[in-house]
Amino acid sequence: MFYNFGMTTKEINSFTHFDNNVISYLTGIVGQNNIITDSEGIYAYSFDCAHIPFNKQYPKVVVFPQNTQQVSDILKFANKKRIPVIPRGAATNHAGGCNPVKGGIILHFSKMNNILEINNQDLTCKVQPGVVVGDLQSALKAIGLFFPPDPSNLAVSTIGGGIALSSGGPRAFKYGTFKDYVLDLEVVMADGSIIRTGAPTVKNVTGYNLTQLMVGSEGTLGIVTEATLRLIPAPETSNVMLVYFETIENAVDAVSGIINNHLTPSVIDLIDKKTVQTIENFYPTGLLCDKDAVLLIEIDGDTASVKAQEQKIIKICNEYGAKQIDCAQDEMQKQKIWTARRSAFGACAQLAPNVITEDVVVPRSKISELSKGILDISRKYNLITMVMGHIGDGNIHPNFALDLRDIKQKRNFEKAKEELFKLSVSLGGTLSGEHGIGCQKANFLPLALDKTTLQLMIQIKKVFDPNYILNPEKML
Repeated sequence: MFYNFGMTTKEINSFTHFDNNVISYLTGIVGQNNIITDSEGIYAYSFDCAHIPFNKQYPKVVVFPQNTQQVSDILKFANKKRIPVIPRGAATNHAGGCNPVKGGIILHFSKMNNILEINNQDLTCKVQPGVVVGDLQSALKAIGLFFPPDPSNLAVSTIGGGIALSSGGPRAFKYGTFKDYVLDLEVVMADGSIIRTGAPTVKNVTGYNLTQLMVGSEGTLGIVTEATLRLIPAPETSNVMLVYFETIENAVDAVSGIINNHLTPSVIDLIDKKTVQTIENFYPTGLLCDKDAVLLIEIDGDTASVKAQEQKIIKICNEYGAKQIDCAQDEMQKQKIWTARRSAFGACAQLAPNVITEDVVVPRSKISELSKGILDISRKYNLITMVMGHIGDGNIHPNFALDLRDIKQKRNFEKAKEELFKLSVSLGGTLSGEHGIGCQKANFLPLALDKTTLQLMIQIKKVFDPNYILNPEKML
């Protein structure tokens, strides 16, 4: 069950009350060209990549604000009327984080997509939430700067979504995740008030760290309308290699060997044989398909350092039983390898009508046990499963290919998912490394958090959103 914060079912159900006056008021704020009310348009904004329709109530309207004041005016009105507001970016998340469980208003940020400032001297940038991560990285690369967080769907995923989930991606092992690069946020609270949470400085211990409280809160405490991000100088160069092993255990041991030799690749990703075979069928790049595990390793830095690291890593991997090592010889080959890696989700979609990507994280030393456990669970419930993820930081993403129209498959997946979460927690891990909780995992929080901690989180939610209008039934 979801926590209802002491509200009655009647009060929660009253959220869905709409009339023409509501539509007229919202139209007055954003204009006729920035609002969708037809059923076809609304349906398109009612789901994310989680696939599973958690809601039976669709939103009543989709609104496209163009500035912070409009967001404030909408929230003042919605809070007074107790209408749910669901912030939405590209909706590439996999946990139902922007599903409109209780109907209401979809607040879509595609028209707040400006890079407002890039400050070379302070190594910061100021952006609106609708800015696409890949677009920001391209703009920064042109002037020798770098924003490291690297979600695999960076061509469409947005800064606002990355902040909402504290997204990471392959480079998290060396560079960290979104939370390590957010210095200050402009946030509209549930009552429409506007606050700043930090400052455009790297150091700041002035009061409680509201910035980090907002990062990863999935739009349940406030709505971000502007972010000041920390940047770093771009590395001079990089290269990528594929290292094949007979077993996942050998690959895990090789990663430990690399780290124990004081090497810090920017990326260390694990891809199992089933995933490699599926990618190669979908996007042929000459991948070796008969080994149980492949490591995708990226190294960056100055040219001399990259060459030296590459040679050391090759030596270490050979010591741990590598069967083949392919190093990219030019930029085209490097991009081809990365395109193959990023096509994994699309490749899996060729196997069944639906693909559900899960997201668990364990200590790196437990990766072998987790991977073996995932495959055992999949065999138990007769599920097609591909294991991949960011082995450098212990974040594994099993992709389940299935047909959700098949009741038996769907039930088996739900059982497998619960066993997966229990396994992760039993290995010292937790429920999510970067996809968030959304409404898909909310029921499982008691597996990972004690009762006192959950109650404290509920109290925080009540302080920030007493009328429970911000992205209801997510997280808790």
